[in-house]
Amino acid sequence: MLHPQARALIDFIERSGMPPAYTLSPVDARRVYRERRAFTQPDPPAVAEVRDLHADASHGRIPLRLYRPAGTTTGTVLPVLVYYHGGGWTIGDLDTHDTLCRSLANGAGCAVVSVDYRLGPEHRFPAAVDDSLAATYWVQRNAEALGIDGTRIAVGGDSAGGNLAAVVALAARDKGDLGITFQLLIYPATDMRRIAPSHTTNGQGYLLTRESITYYHDHYIDDPVHDLDWRASPLLHPSHENLPPALVLTAGFDPLRDEGLQYAERLTAAGSKASYVCFERQVHGFVTMGKVFDEANMAVALCAASLRAALFR
Repeated sequence: MLHPQARALIDFIERSGMPPAYTLSPVDARRVYRERRAFTQPDPPAVAEVRDLHADASHGRIPLRLYRPAGTTTGTVLPVLVYYHGGGWTIGDLDTHDTLCRSLANGAGCAVVSVDYRLGPEHRFPAAVDDSLAATYWVQRNAEALGIDGTRIAVGGDSAGGNLAAVVALAARDKGDLGITFQLLIYPATDMRRIAPSHTTNGQGYLLTRESITYYHDHYIDDPVHDLDWRASPLLHPSHENLPPALVLTAGFDPLRDEGLQYAERLTAAGSKASYVCFERQVHGFVTMGKVFDEANMAVALCAASLRAALFR
């Protein structure tokens, strides 16, 4: 059963005649996403500090935003979550995920650094991967100046950001010079081939559609061969051993549901620790919609509690 609150939102969107994202240009889709977020997102909670920063990379500067949780002082050294926002590698920014990052910081008691990686189609694969990695390494190198503990770094993200978090964890494991403590993977995209059964069963009628997924994919991936690259499809990496513990959270009416489940199962089969939680009555994107979905707030609390348990043990 689709949650009644999800059904009500879908019905409202259909009655309002809002154009689907895949009918808009990327520039317009970004604007609409920013403008409409206030309709579904809770008010941003107060935190102790919000600071805009940037990481230097080979192509230029990557904008970042640092959050320190309410009740902490400037001198307190905190573990950190490096967060990569969702939006199909095409839309989304620091502002669209500001409330979520604040909520995770307060709930987990950790610092959060949000990463404004480059987007397609202006910057195609692997630009988002390169920026996510560069930003995470920058956070580690500058841990002391940021007041964080560089030995307690978690990575996380939703949807496209969950994809990037999984890729960063794999790359860090392979390179061996960036210790990741935990992965927070919220309805992650893990297989660019888009062949999981839920793409068919949930591909129409539940906010994120197959047409929208194709729209985002094609703005990010410009050569079909990249679908098989593990940096785009972390499910296809040849080894999922010795990866940091993960919480994989999915939604029952999400086309990406089975990709998240498959990734959790792949981690577990390889001996890496993974917890899997599916909010069976929910749709893709629900975690940021706490103003209209009660279960969104439960999901954020679960994510924060998992982060706290992993980073403060």
